[in-house]
Amino acid sequence: MTEHGDHPLPKPRSRRRCCLIVGGSILILLFIIFIVILILALTVFKAKDPRVQVLSASIEGVSPRISFPVITIELNVTLNLTLRLHNPNHASFKHGPGKSSLLYQAKQVGEAELNSGFIPSTGTVTIPCRLTIEADKLASNLKSLISDILSGHLVMETRTTIPGRVNFLGIFKKHAVATSACKFTIAFPAMKIQDQECKSKTKL
Repeated sequence: MTEHGDHPLPKPRSRRRCCLIVGGSILILLFIIFIVILILALTVFKAKDPRVQVLSASIEGVSPRISFPVITIELNVTLNLTLRLHNPNHASFKHGPGKSSLLYQAKQVGEAELNSGFIPSTGTVTIPCRLTIEADKLASNLKSLISDILSGHLVMETRTTIPGRVNFLGIFKKHAVATSACKFTIAFPAMKIQDQECKSKTKL
């Protein structure tokens, strides 16, 4: 018998049952949170490819001239590109300095640095790129260059690389590199782009 006003102590079995209920509730809650995070990671927050595309391209400069009998080539040509970098993710994309290279016959003849930047969730930015042909680097392909100029068209290639990182909630980060490769046919003496073919991809 207990004295008047005293409360009986809970039985050990009741305390154990209470602990099991609380512990089970916590485990169920953690499991639900895990499932929600997993679903978000596989749907909304699944890393998608940032893509770089060439929006526009134009030629600037003077049509090349060849002089004889001593063969000399006057070449002052610049390829102006406007690049579009799109981030389709529901997370920000921070990209570092990029690079765009100009190639002739698979050899680099020009280069441009691209500034680093930040793209918010599902955002898009445009990046200007100015590639000037470095005439001295064409010396090893002089025969092909003369032939192309005399035929009235010159085929050049560009390769653009923009590295960055997709940032989910400041916790999950995924490295990504957006690349683009284009082939341009430049017409002389019109100084216009006659044909353009581009491909873009991303490495995650």
